[in-house]
Parts: sequence; C-alpha cells; structure tokens
Amino acid sequence: MDGLPTRVTAPVWGIETIGLSRTYGRTTAVDDLDLTVPEGAIYLLAGQNGAGKTTVMRLLLGLMRPDGGESRVAGVRSGPRGDVRAHIGYVPETHELPYGRMRVGHLMDHEASYRRTWNHEYAGHLVRELDIDRSRRLGALSKGEMRRVQLVVALSHRPRVLLLDEPTDGLDPLVRDTVLRLLVEHVSDTGTTVLVATHVVHEMDRLADHVGVLRGGRLLAQTTRDELRAKLRRYRFQAPADWRPPEVPVAHRNGGAGEYEWTVWGDESSVVAHLTQSGASVTAASPLELNDAVLTLLRMENR
Repeated sequence: MDGLPTRVTAPVWGIETIGLSRTYGRTTAVDDLDLTVPEGAIYLLAGQNGAGKTTVMRLLLGLMRPDGGESRVAGVRSGPRGDVRAHIGYVPETHELPYGRMRVGHLMDHEASYRRTWNHEYAGHLVRELDIDRSRRLGALSKGEMRRVQLVVALSHRPRVLLLDEPTDGLDPLVRDTVLRLLVEHVSDTGTTVLVATHVVHEMDRLADHVGVLRGGRLLAQTTRDELRAKLRRYRFQAPADWRPPEVPVAHRNGGAGEYEWTVWGDESSVVAHLTQSGASVTAASPLELNDAVLTLLRMENR
C-alpha cells in the first residue's frame, strides 16, 4: 500500500521550504517543514487552529527568524531584510490596519507609492467589485470591510505570490463568493502562485489544485488535488461473520455485522484486491469531497 505523499514535483517552485522549524519556548509551531508549492498553483494549506499555518506565513515573509531550515518565495530567500516581500501580496489573519484616522483612499495611494507594479486601473476595478468606500476612515471600518481593503492592497500590485491567511474571515456569504471569483480571475490573468491557509476548507473547494495538511506544525501530506481524489476513497463492502480484516491504511471505519464503510488511502485496484482476497465483497468505491478528505487525513494522524 502507498504511504501518504509528502512532496510534489514541479519544474519551478513558487514557494519552497527545506527543514523549516520554529519554536516558542517549549512549543514547536513549525517542525522540519518541507513545503513545495509549484509556480502558478493555488495551494491550500489546511489545518485546525493552532496547527502552525500563520507561523509558516510569517516565516515565508521574513517577519520572524526560523530556528532551523530555510525558505524561498519566487526564488528569493526569506529573511529579515525583507527583499522577498516585494514579490508578495499578503493578507494576514488579523484584520487590524495601522493609522486608524487614515482614509481608505490615502492608504491605497500610500501603498501604491511603494509598489512599482501597482496597477491603478486594476485597483479601481477591485474597489468597485468589493464595494469599498475610499473616503471611509480605517478606524471606522467593520471586520468585513477591513478584510476587503486588505485584499485590494494585496492584489493590486500584481505580485508573483499571494499569501492569504484565512482570507474570507469576516466576510458575508455574498462578498465571500465575490472574493473567490476575483481570486480565480486574478490567477487566470497573472499566473500568480497562491498559498491559502485556512481551516474553512470547503470554501476553497473550487479553487485549490494542490493540498497540504498541517497538524501540530508537521506536514501530514501534500499532494495534487487529482491524486487526493484518486487515492483517498470511501469503500462499501460486505464481509462474513468470521472475517479477518486485511492490513490496509484505514483512515476511518464505519459499520459492522457484515456491512462496512471504510475510507482508505491507496490505489483503488490495490485496495479492492486486498479486501477481496480477505473474503470481503466490495460494492462501491467513491472519492471524497475536499473538506471530508482533509478531515479524514487529520484522523489518520490520530491513529
């Protein structure tokens, strides 16, 4: 049986970390992380709160020093000098913006003055799509309004890489759909590499083409969306009363008394062969939705 994949292949990396580690006192936030995001991919970094997703983002930006390992974004090594940040559009997990008395339009003009690639026409398009009032003061914005401004600032300079930490947090359903559509359009037009960190996996279902699952700072698995769909499957089968289960990597088990439903990682033909040889009769095999797949991989870690 195949083990869970922890590395993908690509001719060029948009983001790459090698043995990246970071601790806070006795707590390990990121543990020997080898993250590989192909250039132009939309990579979902999924995990529960506290899994280490935000720490990974801050390490990539050079906002904190690693205790071990290194990282590169768009071919530039992350570090305290901040050279890498010129290539990155960043939406942080927090919604706060500095200069509470500053107006939204002033903030955008300020950001544009520091970004040589800032596209004023595109920024205006985003402002209209997200219904942003440039005359509002930052300190008067709601959580959702602040998030919309952060997204415009992150996208308007057409960065080579987007780091989005819980990007839809605080948005109502209608605005959330607009944001996801704008992200799809942005990537289609620019080829930008996107790393999205979130625990709300189902929102990224129609975007992500690569998936990494993080737990306790360690990468359980990273794979293409196609491989995840092909190899993590739910099997329904029948087995006799004296059945002896085969040795297969079961992530989740349901059933009993002759009727079973297992979720297993591996090539379908191999899994079916193992079950059949053990005396079971497989009646169905189906892929999982992305949200269910991530939850299942997290359960596998607990086994």
